[in-house]
Amino acid sequence: MGRWSFPRSRIRMLLLENIHPAAVERLEEEGYSVQSMKGALDEDDLIAAIKGVHVLGIRSKTSVSARVLEQADRLMAIAAFCIGTNQIDLDAAADHGVAVFNAPYSNTRSVVELAIGLTITLMRDVADKSAAMHEGRWNKSADGSRELRGKTLGIVGYGAIGSQLSVLAEALGMRVVFYDLAERLALGNARRVRKLDELLAESDVVSLHVDGRKENTNVFGAAQFARMKPGALLLNLSRGHVVDVGALAQAMGSGRIGGAAVDVFPEEPRTNADPFDSPLRGLKNMILTPHIGGSTEEAQEAIGEFAAERLLGYLNRGDTTFCVNLPNVQLAEVSGGHRILHIHRNQPGVMAGLNRAIAEAGLNILGQHLKTDERSGYVITDVDRNYDPKGLDRLRDVPGTLRLRTLY
Repeated sequence: MGRWSFPRSRIRMLLLENIHPAAVERLEEEGYSVQSMKGALDEDDLIAAIKGVHVLGIRSKTSVSARVLEQADRLMAIAAFCIGTNQIDLDAAADHGVAVFNAPYSNTRSVVELAIGLTITLMRDVADKSAAMHEGRWNKSADGSRELRGKTLGIVGYGAIGSQLSVLAEALGMRVVFYDLAERLALGNARRVRKLDELLAESDVVSLHVDGRKENTNVFGAAQFARMKPGALLLNLSRGHVVDVGALAQAMGSGRIGGAAVDVFPEEPRTNADPFDSPLRGLKNMILTPHIGGSTEEAQEAIGEFAAERLLGYLNRGDTTFCVNLPNVQLAEVSGGHRILHIHRNQPGVMAGLNRAIAEAGLNILGQHLKTDERSGYVITDVDRNYDPKGLDRLRDVPGTLRLRTLY
């Protein structure tokens, strides 16, 4: 396994937002120094905390801005212990040679099961009936209560979560239609529609599973609610900013929408001690949950293990598999040599300059691999161990270099 030219305990890792102990255990098992904090940090506090930190671990509430990255004097990698990475400035991270990893599949089942449970709860008006019972009111009535069987589920976004939701919903007897901008393989009897309006017109339940890119801000608003079937249900377990919550409140108030379940919000409290407010509070047949779609013990443990392994792969051997902002390269362990990892801007002449610097440093190449994307390049060079370490300074001086790292 690759090792550093100094003890791993000198590599500082800062994990925020109560990352699962499985991640901490795995990283410490490899000899790294890990500091954990329960809550998120705002920008100024994060800038202060990130000094001297080599690896940062976050979930969804901590924003890593370009300003934070500019002040991060030692940062090499960021792990998002969640699906989304929209809370991280990925371009700025790439420009600083900082690799970003996430856990895109680990909580899929948890989100899907919650979506199914919320759909049944909305169909049967369970939340309001339960609230009435707690107030001492008995309201035994079948009015408005419906089965899932035979109803149509419209899924907007047919990725990992949307497609698995499709399978479970169909197993419960629902018809499934889906809309996605990308070409997706339909599972089971699910049917793809080419226009969102077509999905809205025929769906009894609409479930949103789109990503967090800025272009998706308020993509679901008054116009979309107006095109839904009267009395249809809406679920948003994706990103808070994709739904215009004011328009949703109006659609609920007018009776156009029969019920909704919302797990994500445009603005969310940073900690459990902070207050929550929304125009959706107090509405009939409106279920609000505090961003818990992936918050199960099983999912958090799986996320912790997955993201930790991605970090270890990068730190120990330079592997960037599942990296979301640098070229993906799958690498074996360093064997019988010395590995040099070079991240650079994707510009002409870098490889020529790098190889010239390697030759001038007297390094004998055992193997070399290059991969680029539109922004960055990543060169992995394995060399003989017998060389003057001062020769590596030549490689750092190659124009376009963002980061140079060495492993034994």
